[in-house]
Amino acid sequence: MKVTGVLPLFLPMCRRLWPDRLTGLSLALLKATALEAAILTGHLLLYPTGLTQERFPAPPARDGTAQLPVRSGPPVVLLHGFIDNRSVFVLLRRNLAQHGGQRVVSLNYSPLTCDIRAAAELLGRHIEEICERTGSDRVDIVGHSLGGLIARYYAQRLGGDLRVRTLVTLGTPHSGTSAAPLADAHPIVRQMRPGSGVIEELARPAPGCRTRFVSFWSDLDAVMVPQETACLEHADLDAHNVRVTGIGHLALPVHPAVAAGIREALDATHPGDRVADGLTVA
Repeated sequence: MKVTGVLPLFLPMCRRLWPDRLTGLSLALLKATALEAAILTGHLLLYPTGLTQERFPAPPARDGTAQLPVRSGPPVVLLHGFIDNRSVFVLLRRNLAQHGGQRVVSLNYSPLTCDIRAAAELLGRHIEEICERTGSDRVDIVGHSLGGLIARYYAQRLGGDLRVRTLVTLGTPHSGTSAAPLADAHPIVRQMRPGSGVIEELARPAPGCRTRFVSFWSDLDAVMVPQETACLEHADLDAHNVRVTGIGHLALPVHPAVAAGIREALDATHPGDRVADGLTVA
């Protein structure tokens, strides 16, 4: 309440110092930063609940006694970002399960993971197990930040396009990010830098890749430097980019408007289906 009361006092001065466009941007950035702080606080409280790996769905019964419920699409696999765990998807998985009807599985990879290629191979083994247990031939994946890069490497470089129907990425550094230079001590951060071996591999030709890619990127994402690095541009890939306006990096897997966009992306399974190009959430 104090912040709300003080802001009007500074608005006239802001308008004199900056053009209207910059003033509007600074206010949007202030709102996004406050939302990021609130989300971070909530996520830190939930973090311990996601430390253990989620149990996979039970395998389908072969004797006809306890068949799995009918799903409107393949299982949805959620893959978290750097130094995180599956607790980041508490709200998103509930939203997908309630509105989409698909079976949703949240995966953890070790916080000690130091190589995107190795993490992608492990993801492939998890997906094979999920397909076996659910009786599905393919899955959809939603990956936040590093999780999206791991899933893309699996689909594009390890033959995972046979299993991954649609990959939705949220704030993923497809071309590499230059943010937080002090974090370069961690090898997996170095792999997310522009020009790294992994980024160069992903830029190579990928003819015949069957996976459909939808990349959500935010114009206020401070972790993506520049922000457009979260766009996926590749001549051989069926890729669509969705610009999100008004929120930051941590809000992408949490905000209900983004969740609605993700559901739309997962439902658009045919080449002629359209996905909105932009999403304003604040």
